[in-house]
Amino acid sequence: MRIIFQAVKDCLIMLPKVDHLFMTSLCAYIYERYSFAVPFSLSWNDVRLFGSTDSLFLCKGGVNMSQISVNDLTFYYEGSFDNIFENVSFSIDTNWKLGFIGRNGKGKTTFLNILMGKYPFRGSVSASVRFGYFPYSVSDEDMKLPASEFLADIKPDCEEWQVICELAQLNENAELLYRPFHTLSHGERTKILLAILFAGENDFLLIDEPTNHLDSAARETVKAYLASKNGFILVSHDRDLLDRCIDHVLVLNRKSIDVQNGNFSDWWENKQRRDKFAAAENEKHKKEIKKLRQAAKRTADWADKNERSKIGFAPIKEHDRCISTRSFIGAKTKKMQSRVKQMENRIAHEIEEKEGLLNDIERVSELKLSPLVHHKNILVNIRDYSFTYCGAEKPVLDGLTFNVERGDRIALHGHNGCGKSTLIKRILQKAGMSAELGGFSESGICETASGLVISYICQDTSFLHGSVWELCEKMGLDRSAFGALLRQLDLERVQFTKDMSDFSEGQKKKVLIASSLLTPAHLYIWDEPLNYIDVFSRMQIERLLKEYEPTMIFVEHDVRFREETANKIIEL
Repeated sequence: MRIIFQAVKDCLIMLPKVDHLFMTSLCAYIYERYSFAVPFSLSWNDVRLFGSTDSLFLCKGGVNMSQISVNDLTFYYEGSFDNIFENVSFSIDTNWKLGFIGRNGKGKTTFLNILMGKYPFRGSVSASVRFGYFPYSVSDEDMKLPASEFLADIKPDCEEWQVICELAQLNENAELLYRPFHTLSHGERTKILLAILFAGENDFLLIDEPTNHLDSAARETVKAYLASKNGFILVSHDRDLLDRCIDHVLVLNRKSIDVQNGNFSDWWENKQRRDKFAAAENEKHKKEIKKLRQAAKRTADWADKNERSKIGFAPIKEHDRCISTRSFIGAKTKKMQSRVKQMENRIAHEIEEKEGLLNDIERVSELKLSPLVHHKNILVNIRDYSFTYCGAEKPVLDGLTFNVERGDRIALHGHNGCGKSTLIKRILQKAGMSAELGGFSESGICETASGLVISYICQDTSFLHGSVWELCEKMGLDRSAFGALLRQLDLERVQFTKDMSDFSEGQKKKVLIASSLLTPAHLYIWDEPLNYIDVFSRMQIERLLKEYEPTMIFVEHDVRFREETANKIIEL
């Protein structure tokens, strides 16, 4: 008996007796050619064939479209002052490419962990699919092994041939699976874990910030890869990634949750339009309330004055008045008081309509910066500079030449390992600051202006511990200014007394950015400052840097930020 799989321009004939190698190759071919995974454990008698000459579909039990429904979800961390979620309800389809957007600390990762069943909660979450979470946790023992030896442990239904097919779509060779995991770069590790994530079937995937620490080339590969997939929630603050990869957005607003069709730019355009309309409506209601209150006060005064005239009158001045006039005056007063009551009801209605209009408006405060002005125009001079670590065969930097002049905002751009952080640390050393580099040799010129003051943000946040105020005192910063700046970056005041080691990564980065902005300097050096920083804060920082134009050297793989901020790009 033969089973014929028919598609456009070709057909595949499979004989009933095949060996293991042929079966594996066949599964890989079907997946690569038709983007559909046939589980190796699937009996061919269970395979159902349907479709037309233009398409091929294979399934076991048919195609299932389902929804994930969240009803009255309430969650809070033990000891927390506020609920992370309170009576939240919404539904999403499992075939959507869903972007998850919200400020740092709003609960994006928490929600993913709730879906994974890691936290208890009130309410209900109903779903007919399994969830897969990225990034996978790789133990210290597994780090010493090749991924091929532990991929079945982190995803039991994953088969090696499927991972190889996924790696091909990520422009990587299968040999990555057979190298010790700790020897791989961040980008290579991310690609392997993504390949494992998408290698299974019938999972709805929860992808939490996949492009952090990836260089531009790796980001482009991941963008193209995710754009070809569906059935996932993607948490990311990279606007270009969201625009390329999603078709719906799930947004954690300040007081509500929105589910909307479209990508990030579509949502942002609609949000700006809604916020503008809400602000205009708020102003209209404020004016109406003010006008009604003035009219109500005026009518109430008239009613009181009229009521006081009921008792006693001057016969000479009011010769036409008699005692029977009192009932007329009372009726007139009652009518005026009724009018006052109507106005008060209208005021209450206007206030009710006004309430909530501004709840979800993102009020992005304007940040301020006070950079120092150096007496020299050239602050850093790099000429024919080469740098080689001891024992390395090739130099990290070779024949590099550029200058940093006052007002320059220079972006160092290149793949991971090209020497961006090495160059930054060497500049810090030349300026008299501490930076660990180990043994090295160098040639050429790398010099800084005398008396150069540098404000530096490093990639690492693990050293942050204790309260915000303790860090403020340690760095000699103004307490009130530091607190105000953190609030402008949307760090809640309640966080100030907590241990920073419990902060989210985005909140830790905001602490480092605030401390750098409060440090007067001739040169600001930021090494990947926006990892984990939310979209709104990124736009806020972009506006700051464009307005004050400080002298900067920075490394950042966010394409939008680099295009908006840098006036020079140095390719390494």
